[in-house]
Formats: sequence, structure tokens, C-alpha cells
Amino acid sequence: MGIKDIKGTGIKDWRGQLDWMRRNANAGGLAATPYYLSLANMNLDGDPILAQLKMSGDGTALGSEKESSDPLGEDEQSPVPRLVHRYSDRALLLATNRCAVRCAFCLRGRIWRGGGDVSSWMVSESELDDIAKYLEKRRRIREVLISGGDPLVLETSDLRRIITRISRLPNIRVIRVGSRVPVVLPSRVDAELVDCLASFPGLWLATHFNHPRELTKEALGACRALVSRGVPVLNQTVLLKGVNDAPDTLERLFAELAAHRVKPHYLFHVDPARGCARFATGVERGLEIMKALRGRLSSVATPVFAIDLPGGGGKVPLLPDYSRGDGAFEALDGAVIPYPFHGSCFGS
Repeated sequence: MGIKDIKGTGIKDWRGQLDWMRRNANAGGLAATPYYLSLANMNLDGDPILAQLKMSGDGTALGSEKESSDPLGEDEQSPVPRLVHRYSDRALLLATNRCAVRCAFCLRGRIWRGGGDVSSWMVSESELDDIAKYLEKRRRIREVLISGGDPLVLETSDLRRIITRISRLPNIRVIRVGSRVPVVLPSRVDAELVDCLASFPGLWLATHFNHPRELTKEALGACRALVSRGVPVLNQTVLLKGVNDAPDTLERLFAELAAHRVKPHYLFHVDPARGCARFATGVERGLEIMKALRGRLSSVATPVFAIDLPGGGGKVPLLPDYSRGDGAFEALDGAVIPYPFHGSCFGS
């Protein structure tokens, strides 16, 4: 099926959408649900939807010597299969290697390309046993991020089984589920799934909108369904050259998300993963954008700009430098104003 035929598929069922994607993953060199592809403007050069999907070359070769198939060193920080333990207080559980979209800037392309340790498409019972034993022995771990792949492409019964097993550990207080499903397959967010997620205290959903064009009534409706049942929804955005690297674009995106009670959480510079160099804006451009958004967005709508260091070095939050020396700082209008309490506190 060619890309021009995608809008006519008319598939409403979320399972049918996923099945269509798997059967037509090579149509036009793209792999996404019919719903997400329907958002693209095929006549627009540099369309922000298509740009997120078009692989570099065959999607396997490194486009730069600075790229890596595992840029964050996740495989080296995996004490048991499907678990990454980098930070002392939290861990990452890779529940599946399947997604509802294959992003061209994917951090874990090594998994769905078949080059990683995750050989089966879903975490097994024995793997879950090993993960639970590891987490229970390390009481400093209190938060688990369930990601993949995309855990929301699993059947709700399977997702419930995984979350239940982890949530019953006495030291786990917070569970985050990372998913692009509200963006690329909103019909998956049905009543059964919402009931499941809402039944777990301490559960958050972290989704991934990158561009205002993705803010459809269906996608925002999926977020509303979760928030209205008490599931907090965060958003992480990846800064992508040629897609969203403009202050006006990101202002519209973040302001609209906040208006629908979706908190813009992170704005990440793209990772140096395989095929991602063409999306890199450079850190300085990200800082310029964050500076431009100052005064245009409140803290409710402003994410943290961050990079993830190679080799498992962790996230580094970054801010523009407003210091102008001698205890003075740049004001909203560009004026330089001294701050009276700069330096040591006053004596009694």
C-alpha cells in the first residue's frame, strides 16, 4: 500500500491499527499507525510528522562517528534482562520492544531493529521475577519507569500484570509509564485501559508530543480521559532540527498542553543515537529557545531543557546564563539589574 492510500484505510480499532502498521511498515519507508500518518501533509516539504518518521538511509548505518547504537550505555547498566539501573532511587523496566510508531530519532532503535538483548517482544514471567527480586533487595529504589518500546501497545491484562507485580514491592512508591500512544494511537486509551491505570496509586503517565500538529481532538481527548480519572500526565518533547526548533512552535505546543492539564516536563536535546545526527540542533540553540520562552510561558508550561550524557552519565538540566557579573542579572526586557542579596547573607 502506498503512502497516498493511508488516509483511506478507515481503521478505527486500535488493534487493527497496530496490525496495519506491522503489515505495511515499509510503505513509503515509514512505520506508523494509519491515524498518525493521516496527520501528515504529503504535499508539504519538511512536514513535521513525516520528518519524525523518515529514516536515514536504511535506518541501520551510523550517520556520524558521534552516533552510537546504545548512546546512553543502557546495556552496560542492565543488571538483569530488561532492567536498567542508573540512578540510585529509580530504575527503568523495558516491558516490550514494540511501538505504535518507529521514530527516526529513536533512542532504542537497537531493540526493534533486532540488535539488542531484548529478543522477545514482551517481558516474560521469569524476567519479571528476576526484576522484582532485584528491586526488592535495593530499598533505595522507590520509582520505576515502565517503558520499551511502548507498554501501552500491550493488552491491558498484560500491562496490569506487569504494573501489579512492581507496585506490590514495598519500596516502590511511584510508577511512571512512558508512552507515545496518546499521540500516535489515541483510540488505544479506552475505558478499560483508563480504569487499569487509574487503579494504581502513585502512577504517572509520561507521553511524548513534539509538535502542535499532533494536538488533535483525539489525542487531547485521550489525555483528558486519563487526567479526569486522576492519572497525572507529563510530556517530554525532543528538540528536533527542522521539526520544532523554533520558539513560536514550542510556545504553542507547551501552552496548549498546559491548558489540557498535561505538564511539559522535559525538552530533550536529541540523543547521539544511530541516525539521529541530522536532528541535532546543538545545545546552544536549545538554550536560545529556552531564553526566548522566558516571559512567554509560566512555570506550569515550561519544561526543563536537558541533555542525557553518553555512556550512562545521566541527565543534565541546562538553563540560559542570566548572570552579568558583580551580582547583576539580565531582566525580562534585557536590562541588567543588581540583586541586593547576591552573595553571603546579611549578618544579624
